[in-house]
Amino acid sequence: MRRAELPVAFSHGFSPHPKISYAGAAPTGAASEAEYLEISLTQERDADQVRAALDEALPPGLDVLEVVVAGSGALAERLEASEWRIALPDVDPAAATAAVEAFLARDEILVERMTKRGLRSFDCRAAVLRLTVASEPGSVETCAILQVVLRHGTPAVRPDDVLAGVLEVAALPVTGPALLTRLAQGPLIAATGTVDDPLARDRDATQATATGQVGPHQTHPAEGDAAAPTVP
Repeated sequence: MRRAELPVAFSHGFSPHPKISYAGAAPTGAASEAEYLEISLTQERDADQVRAALDEALPPGLDVLEVVVAGSGALAERLEASEWRIALPDVDPAAATAAVEAFLARDEILVERMTKRGLRSFDCRAAVLRLTVASEPGSVETCAILQVVLRHGTPAVRPDDVLAGVLEVAALPVTGPALLTRLAQGPLIAATGTVDDPLARDRDATQATATGQVGPHQTHPAEGDAAAPTVP
């Protein structure tokens, strides 16, 4: 933020901290193409200029794709589900398909994960809204691709939990580490099991304000702060 020269707002009290909120952060070791955060500023800034400044200040590989002015409501409440890609090197797609069918046939699959409070057992099946298998197009090496849509909840079911559940019900020969990539997160479209754009409401509100046709999503700066850009 300092390199980008953004006027970031700070909290009050004995130990002030920057008002930056990370919503639905990906687990350690996973790649992501859809991470979001909210930044509160003390002065208004053009969203495109904020995006350019942040993108230039970040190292290669960390790209700011879009910045919008935050509207009403918490961004975290819109992140209802995530779409993940699980790449399994050296796994035959046909074998993965059989394993996925066995997983989907179950109503409940218990897996275990070590947490800060110790080893925890929970159901990983209920959070899975959609699970399919694809192969890497044009790939010379054998690789199965699991595409999964997960509903956000408590406990938070991660893609590695889903893989553990698949291995619990089927003898899938996974010998190497899985490659996990989040492709999207946002509002859940329950009818199709897909994930919608969480910034669409803010984008529409900004456009409506610019044209003088302010709709129900009119933005309101926080008290003492300028409107907060939201960064994917």
